[in-house]
Amino acid sequence: MPRSTTPAVELDVDGRTVRVTSPDRVVFPGRGLTKLDVVTYFRSVGPGILAALRERPTTLERWPKGVFEGARLSTRTDSSGDAFFQKRLPQGAPDYVETARIAFPSGRTADEVRPTELAVVLWAANLGTLTFHPWPVTGADVEAPDQLRIDLDPQPGTDYSDAARVAPHLREVLAELGLEGFPKTSGGRGLHVFVPITPDWGFVEARRATIAIGRELERRLPDQVTTRWWKEERGEKIFVDYNQMARDRTIASAYSIRANARATVSAPLHWEEVPDVGPDDFDVLTMPARFAEVGDLHARLDATSPGERYSLEAALELAARDERDHGLGDLPYPPEHPKMAGEPKRVQPSKDASRHHEDGAGT
Repeated sequence: MPRSTTPAVELDVDGRTVRVTSPDRVVFPGRGLTKLDVVTYFRSVGPGILAALRERPTTLERWPKGVFEGARLSTRTDSSGDAFFQKRLPQGAPDYVETARIAFPSGRTADEVRPTELAVVLWAANLGTLTFHPWPVTGADVEAPDQLRIDLDPQPGTDYSDAARVAPHLREVLAELGLEGFPKTSGGRGLHVFVPITPDWGFVEARRATIAIGRELERRLPDQVTTRWWKEERGEKIFVDYNQMARDRTIASAYSIRANARATVSAPLHWEEVPDVGPDDFDVLTMPARFAEVGDLHARLDATSPGERYSLEAALELAARDERDHGLGDLPYPPEHPKMAGEPKRVQPSKDASRHHEDGAGT
Protein backbone atom coordinates (compact mmCIF):
# COMPACT_ATOMS: atom_id res chain seq x y z
CA MET A 1 0.00 0.00 0.00
CA PRO A 2 1.54 3.34 -1.02
CA ARG A 3 2.36 5.75 1.75
CA SER A 4 0.12 8.82 1.93
CA THR A 5 1.68 12.17 1.07
CA THR A 6 -1.12 14.17 2.72
CA PRO A 7 0.18 16.31 5.60
CA ALA A 8 -0.66 15.23 9.12
CA VAL A 9 -3.68 16.79 10.83
CA GLU A 10 -3.31 18.12 14.37
CA LEU A 11 -6.32 17.99 16.66
CA ASP A 12 -6.76 19.88 19.91
CA VAL A 13 -8.28 17.38 22.35
CA ASP A 14 -8.99 18.98 25.71
CA GLY A 15 -5.68 20.83 25.57
CA ARG A 16 -3.67 17.93 24.15
CA THR A 17 -2.41 17.94 20.59
CA VAL A 18 -3.12 14.64 18.85
CA ARG A 19 -1.41 14.21 15.51
CA VAL A 20 -3.20 12.18 12.84
CA THR A 21 -0.66 10.98 10.31
CA SER A 22 -1.65 9.89 6.78
CA PRO A 23 -5.19 11.15 7.43
CA ASP A 24 -6.44 10.12 3.97
CA ARG A 25 -5.25 6.50 4.23
CA VAL A 26 -8.24 4.30 3.47
CA VAL A 27 -9.15 2.01 6.34
CA PHE A 28 -12.49 0.62 5.13
CA PRO A 29 -12.39 0.50 1.31
CA GLY A 30 -16.00 -0.63 0.95
CA ARG A 31 -17.26 2.43 2.83
CA GLY A 32 -14.56 4.85 1.68
CA LEU A 33 -13.61 5.56 5.28
CA THR A 34 -10.18 7.00 6.02
CA LYS A 35 -8.03 7.08 9.11
CA LEU A 36 -9.22 10.63 9.82
CA ASP A 37 -12.83 9.40 9.57
CA VAL A 38 -12.05 6.74 12.18
CA VAL A 39 -10.42 9.26 14.54
CA THR A 40 -13.33 11.68 13.98
CA TYR A 41 -15.80 8.90 14.81
CA PHE A 42 -14.11 8.16 18.14
CA ARG A 43 -14.11 11.85 18.93
CA SER A 44 -17.84 12.09 18.20
CA VAL A 45 -18.59 9.38 20.78
CA GLY A 46 -15.80 10.57 23.06
CA PRO A 47 -17.62 10.55 26.43
CA GLY A 48 -18.91 7.04 25.71
CA ILE A 49 -15.70 5.39 24.54
CA LEU A 50 -13.75 7.03 27.37
CA ALA A 51 -16.29 5.84 29.96
CA ALA A 52 -15.94 2.30 28.59
CA LEU A 53 -12.13 2.38 28.90
CA ARG A 54 -11.39 4.78 31.72
CA GLU A 55 -8.77 3.48 34.18
CA ARG A 56 -8.92 -0.01 32.66
CA PRO A 57 -5.87 -1.86 31.30
CA THR A 58 -6.71 -2.11 27.62
CA THR A 59 -5.46 -4.28 24.77
CA LEU A 60 -5.37 -2.46 21.42
CA GLU A 61 -6.53 -4.32 18.32
CA ARG A 62 -4.54 -2.57 15.60
CA TRP A 63 -5.22 -2.68 11.84
CA PRO A 64 -2.48 -0.36 10.51
CA LYS A 65 -3.03 -1.48 6.89
CA GLY A 66 -6.79 -1.12 7.07
CA VAL A 67 -9.53 -3.72 6.70
CA PHE A 68 -9.17 -5.04 3.16
CA GLU A 69 -10.39 -8.25 1.60
CA GLY A 70 -8.32 -11.14 2.87
CA ALA A 71 -6.78 -9.20 5.76
CA ARG A 72 -6.07 -11.44 8.76
CA LEU A 73 -5.59 -10.88 12.46
CA SER A 74 -2.47 -12.41 13.98
CA THR A 75 -3.06 -15.05 16.65
CA ARG A 76 -1.04 -16.63 19.45
CA THR A 77 0.07 -19.36 17.07
CA ASP A 78 0.37 -17.36 13.83
CA SER A 79 1.93 -13.90 13.93
CA SER A 80 1.93 -13.40 10.15
CA GLY A 81 -1.37 -11.54 10.00
CA ASP A 82 -2.02 -7.99 8.80
CA ALA A 83 -3.34 -6.86 12.19
CA PHE A 84 -2.39 -7.64 15.78
CA PHE A 85 -3.19 -7.24 19.45
CA GLN A 86 -0.98 -4.74 21.27
CA LYS A 87 -0.76 -5.84 24.90
CA ARG A 88 2.14 -3.63 25.91
CA LEU A 89 2.61 0.11 25.76
CA PRO A 90 3.75 0.98 22.21
CA GLN A 91 7.14 2.60 21.83
CA GLY A 92 7.07 6.37 21.45
CA ALA A 93 3.83 6.81 23.39
CA PRO A 94 3.22 10.37 24.65
CA ASP A 95 3.97 11.00 28.30
CA TYR A 96 0.28 11.47 29.08
CA VAL A 97 -0.48 7.82 28.21
CA GLU A 98 -0.67 5.98 31.53
CA THR A 99 -0.40 2.24 32.09
CA ALA A 100 -1.44 -0.54 34.43
CA ARG A 101 0.58 -3.69 35.06
CA ILE A 102 -1.36 -6.89 34.50
CA ALA A 103 -0.38 -10.55 34.83
CA PHE A 104 -1.14 -13.17 32.22
CA PRO A 105 -2.06 -16.78 33.10
CA SER A 106 1.53 -17.70 32.24
CA GLY A 107 2.78 -15.46 35.06
CA ARG A 108 4.35 -12.97 32.66
CA THR A 109 3.39 -9.33 33.12
CA ALA A 110 2.79 -6.39 30.82
CA ASP A 111 2.25 -2.66 31.20
CA GLU A 112 -0.93 -2.07 29.21
CA VAL A 113 -2.37 1.24 28.11
CA ARG A 114 -4.76 2.61 30.77
CA PRO A 115 -6.85 5.37 29.16
CA THR A 116 -7.54 8.33 31.42
CA GLU A 117 -8.54 10.96 28.83
CA LEU A 118 -9.92 11.12 25.31
CA ALA A 119 -6.58 12.09 23.80
CA VAL A 120 -5.30 8.60 24.63
CA VAL A 121 -8.12 7.01 22.64
CA LEU A 122 -7.49 9.21 19.60
CA TRP A 123 -3.73 8.64 19.83
CA ALA A 124 -4.41 4.89 19.76
CA ALA A 125 -6.79 5.31 16.80
CA ASN A 126 -3.99 7.05 14.89
CA LEU A 127 -1.94 3.87 15.40
CA GLY A 128 -4.63 1.89 13.62
CA THR A 129 -6.60 0.78 16.68
CA LEU A 130 -10.18 -0.05 15.75
CA THR A 131 -11.26 -2.26 18.65
CA PHE A 132 -10.44 -1.61 22.28
CA HIS A 133 -10.39 -4.59 24.65
CA PRO A 134 -10.50 -3.35 28.27
CA TRP A 135 -10.07 -5.68 31.22
CA PRO A 136 -13.00 -5.81 33.69
CA VAL A 137 -10.74 -4.28 36.35
CA THR A 138 -9.14 -0.91 37.03
CA GLY A 139 -5.53 0.02 37.58
CA ALA A 140 -6.32 0.51 41.27
CA ASP A 141 -6.73 -3.28 41.71
CA VAL A 142 -6.10 -5.47 38.69
CA GLU A 143 -7.12 -8.59 40.61
CA ALA A 144 -10.67 -7.47 41.46
CA PRO A 145 -13.23 -7.40 38.60
CA ASP A 146 -15.79 -4.62 38.89
CA GLN A 147 -17.83 -5.85 35.92
CA LEU A 148 -19.50 -9.15 35.15
CA ARG A 149 -19.51 -9.66 31.38
CA ILE A 150 -21.94 -12.11 29.81
CA ASP A 151 -21.39 -12.98 26.16
CA LEU A 152 -24.36 -14.47 24.27
CA ASP A 153 -22.46 -16.00 21.37
CA PRO A 154 -24.48 -17.33 18.39
CA GLN A 155 -23.25 -20.68 17.10
CA PRO A 156 -23.46 -21.81 13.47
CA GLY A 157 -27.10 -21.91 12.43
CA THR A 158 -28.04 -19.06 14.77
CA ASP A 159 -27.58 -15.29 14.65
CA TYR A 160 -28.22 -12.05 16.52
CA SER A 161 -32.00 -12.58 16.50
CA ASP A 162 -31.56 -15.83 18.45
CA ALA A 163 -29.39 -14.05 21.03
CA ALA A 164 -32.02 -11.33 21.26
CA ARG A 165 -34.68 -13.93 22.09
CA VAL A 166 -32.54 -15.21 24.95
CA ALA A 167 -31.83 -11.71 26.29
CA PRO A 168 -35.09 -11.10 28.23
CA HIS A 169 -34.65 -14.43 30.01
CA LEU A 170 -31.11 -13.41 30.95
CA ARG A 171 -32.46 -10.12 32.28
CA GLU A 172 -34.98 -12.08 34.37
CA VAL A 173 -32.28 -14.35 35.83
CA LEU A 174 -30.09 -11.37 36.67
CA ALA A 175 -32.99 -9.60 38.43
CA GLU A 176 -33.68 -12.71 40.51
CA LEU A 177 -30.04 -12.63 41.62
CA GLY A 178 -30.19 -8.94 42.53
CA LEU A 179 -28.23 -7.85 39.45
CA GLU A 180 -28.89 -5.27 36.74
CA GLY A 181 -27.39 -5.77 33.29
CA PHE A 182 -26.68 -3.34 30.48
CA PRO A 183 -26.90 -4.80 26.94
CA LYS A 184 -24.99 -3.90 23.80
CA THR A 185 -24.47 -5.35 20.37
CA SER A 186 -21.10 -6.99 19.95
CA GLY A 187 -20.73 -5.28 16.60
CA GLY A 188 -20.86 -8.77 15.13
CA ARG A 189 -23.53 -11.44 15.50
CA GLY A 190 -23.67 -11.56 19.28
CA LEU A 191 -25.00 -9.68 22.27
CA HIS A 192 -23.09 -8.61 25.39
CA VAL A 193 -24.55 -7.82 28.80
CA PHE A 194 -22.37 -6.07 31.37
CA VAL A 195 -23.18 -5.88 35.09
CA PRO A 196 -21.44 -3.41 37.45
CA ILE A 197 -20.37 -5.33 40.54
CA THR A 198 -18.62 -4.53 43.78
CA PRO A 199 -14.90 -5.40 43.48
CA ASP A 200 -15.04 -7.95 46.28
CA TRP A 201 -14.22 -11.06 44.26
CA GLY A 202 -11.44 -12.32 42.04
CA PHE A 203 -11.56 -13.70 38.50
CA VAL A 204 -12.26 -17.24 39.70
CA GLU A 205 -15.39 -16.18 41.58
CA ALA A 206 -16.62 -13.88 38.80
CA ARG A 207 -16.21 -16.68 36.25
CA ARG A 208 -17.97 -19.11 38.58
CA ALA A 209 -20.91 -16.70 38.92
CA THR A 210 -21.10 -16.40 35.12
CA ILE A 211 -21.18 -20.20 34.77
CA ALA A 212 -24.05 -20.37 37.27
CA ILE A 213 -26.02 -17.74 35.35
CA GLY A 214 -25.38 -19.58 32.09
CA ARG A 215 -26.50 -22.90 33.57
CA GLU A 216 -29.70 -21.35 34.88
CA LEU A 217 -30.41 -19.99 31.40
CA GLU A 218 -29.66 -23.42 29.96
CA ARG A 219 -32.16 -25.04 32.35
CA ARG A 220 -34.88 -22.59 31.34
CA LEU A 221 -34.11 -22.67 27.61
CA PRO A 222 -32.57 -26.09 26.93
CA ASP A 223 -33.31 -25.92 23.21
CA GLN A 224 -31.85 -22.42 22.81
CA VAL A 225 -28.89 -22.06 25.22
CA THR A 226 -25.74 -24.06 25.94
CA THR A 227 -22.74 -23.77 28.24
CA ARG A 228 -20.85 -26.57 26.50
CA TRP A 229 -17.22 -25.54 25.98
CA TRP A 230 -16.53 -27.91 23.08
CA LYS A 231 -17.94 -26.69 19.79
CA GLU A 232 -18.88 -30.19 18.69
CA GLU A 233 -21.35 -30.37 21.61
CA ARG A 234 -23.03 -26.96 21.28
CA GLY A 235 -25.41 -27.48 18.38
CA GLU A 236 -27.44 -24.62 16.90
CA LYS A 237 -27.77 -22.70 20.14
CA ILE A 238 -26.58 -19.55 21.89
CA PHE A 239 -23.39 -20.27 23.79
CA VAL A 240 -22.95 -18.44 27.09
CA ASP A 241 -19.20 -17.89 26.82
CA TYR A 242 -18.33 -18.01 30.50
CA ASN A 243 -14.60 -17.99 29.76
CA GLN A 244 -14.84 -14.34 28.78
CA MET A 245 -14.62 -13.81 32.54
CA ALA A 246 -11.34 -15.74 32.80
CA ARG A 247 -8.16 -13.76 33.41
CA ASP A 248 -6.74 -12.16 30.23
CA ARG A 249 -9.97 -12.69 28.29
CA THR A 250 -11.56 -9.44 27.19
CA ILE A 251 -14.62 -8.29 25.24
CA ALA A 252 -14.71 -5.45 22.71
CA SER A 253 -15.71 -2.25 24.46
CA ALA A 254 -18.84 -0.28 23.78
CA TYR A 255 -18.32 2.04 20.79
CA SER A 256 -15.39 -0.01 19.45
CA ILE A 257 -15.26 -0.47 15.68
CA ARG A 258 -15.25 -4.04 14.42
CA ALA A 259 -12.95 -5.10 11.60
CA ASN A 260 -15.57 -5.96 8.99
CA ALA A 261 -16.42 -4.47 5.61
CA ARG A 262 -19.33 -2.43 6.96
CA ALA A 263 -17.36 -0.90 9.88
CA THR A 264 -20.01 -1.81 12.43
CA VAL A 265 -19.62 -0.71 16.04
CA SER A 266 -20.53 -2.17 19.41
CA ALA A 267 -23.65 -0.23 20.39
CA PRO A 268 -25.16 0.13 23.88
CA LEU A 269 -28.89 -0.54 23.86
CA HIS A 270 -32.03 -0.02 25.88
CA TRP A 271 -33.42 -3.42 26.85
CA GLU A 272 -36.58 -2.62 24.93
CA GLU A 273 -34.55 -2.15 21.73
CA VAL A 274 -32.82 -5.52 21.83
CA PRO A 275 -35.37 -7.49 19.76
CA ASP A 276 -35.92 -4.76 17.19
CA VAL A 277 -32.39 -3.89 16.07
CA GLY A 278 -29.55 -5.69 14.33
CA PRO A 279 -25.76 -5.34 14.23
CA ASP A 280 -25.80 -3.56 10.87
CA ASP A 281 -27.92 -0.74 12.32
CA PHE A 282 -24.86 0.71 14.06
CA ASP A 283 -21.70 1.69 12.23
CA VAL A 284 -19.11 4.45 12.01
CA LEU A 285 -21.46 6.61 9.94
CA THR A 286 -24.69 6.13 11.93
CA MET A 287 -23.45 5.93 15.51
CA PRO A 288 -22.49 9.60 15.98
CA ALA A 289 -26.09 10.75 15.41
CA ARG A 290 -27.44 8.06 17.72
CA PHE A 291 -24.97 9.02 20.43
CA ALA A 292 -25.98 12.67 20.10
CA GLU A 293 -29.61 11.62 20.51
CA VAL A 294 -29.51 9.03 23.32
CA GLY A 295 -26.19 9.75 25.04
CA ASP A 296 -24.17 7.03 26.73
CA LEU A 297 -26.48 4.18 27.74
CA HIS A 298 -23.54 2.49 29.48
CA ALA A 299 -22.50 5.45 31.63
CA ARG A 300 -23.25 3.38 34.78
CA LEU A 301 -20.38 1.08 33.80
CA ASP A 302 -17.76 3.83 33.98
CA ALA A 303 -15.20 2.88 36.62
CA THR A 304 -15.66 6.35 38.14
CA SER A 305 -19.49 6.24 38.11
CA PRO A 306 -21.16 6.79 41.51
CA GLY A 307 -23.99 4.46 40.44
CA GLU A 308 -24.92 1.30 42.32
CA ARG A 309 -22.75 -1.80 42.07
CA TYR A 310 -24.12 -5.21 42.81
CA SER A 311 -23.09 -8.16 44.95
CA LEU A 312 -22.29 -11.58 43.45
CA GLU A 313 -23.35 -13.38 46.62
CA ALA A 314 -26.64 -14.70 45.21
CA ALA A 315 -24.99 -15.86 41.98
CA LEU A 316 -22.26 -17.64 43.94
CA GLU A 317 -24.90 -19.26 46.14
CA LEU A 318 -26.55 -20.52 42.95
CA ALA A 319 -23.18 -21.95 41.86
CA ALA A 320 -22.80 -23.68 45.23
CA ARG A 321 -26.30 -25.22 44.93
CA ASP A 322 -25.51 -26.44 41.42
CA GLU A 323 -22.48 -28.27 42.77
CA ARG A 324 -24.12 -29.56 45.92
CA ASP A 325 -27.48 -30.64 44.47
CA HIS A 326 -26.62 -31.43 40.85
CA GLY A 327 -22.91 -32.27 40.90
CA LEU A 328 -22.17 -29.40 38.54
CA GLY A 329 -18.66 -28.19 39.28
CA ASP A 330 -16.20 -26.19 37.23
CA LEU A 331 -15.94 -26.15 33.44
CA PRO A 332 -12.82 -26.13 31.20
CA TYR A 333 -10.63 -23.03 31.08
CA PRO A 334 -9.12 -21.65 27.85
CA PRO A 335 -6.11 -23.65 26.63
CA GLU A 336 -3.50 -21.03 27.53
CA HIS A 337 -4.47 -21.16 31.22
CA PRO A 338 -2.66 -23.43 33.68
CA LYS A 339 -4.69 -26.32 35.01
CA MET A 340 -7.00 -24.93 37.69
CA ALA A 341 -8.14 -26.60 40.90
CA GLY A 342 -11.39 -28.50 40.39
CA GLU A 343 -11.30 -28.09 36.62
CA PRO A 344 -12.36 -31.09 34.51
CA LYS A 345 -9.93 -32.45 31.96
CA ARG A 346 -9.49 -30.45 28.77
CA VAL A 347 -10.01 -33.20 26.22
CA GLN A 348 -12.27 -32.80 23.21
CA PRO A 349 -15.07 -35.35 23.77
CA SER A 350 -14.63 -37.00 20.36
CA LYS A 351 -10.95 -37.56 21.21
CA ASP A 352 -11.46 -38.70 24.80
CA ALA A 353 -10.35 -42.34 24.83
CA SER A 354 -11.52 -42.88 28.41
CA ARG A 355 -15.03 -41.66 27.55
CA HIS A 356 -15.19 -43.98 24.54
CA HIS A 357 -14.10 -46.85 26.77
CA GLU A 358 -16.78 -46.06 29.34
CA ASP A 359 -19.47 -45.62 26.69
CA GLY A 360 -18.55 -48.96 25.10
CA ALA A 361 -18.20 -50.98 28.31
CA GLY A 362 -20.40 -54.08 28.45
CA THR A 363 -21.48 -53.95 24.80
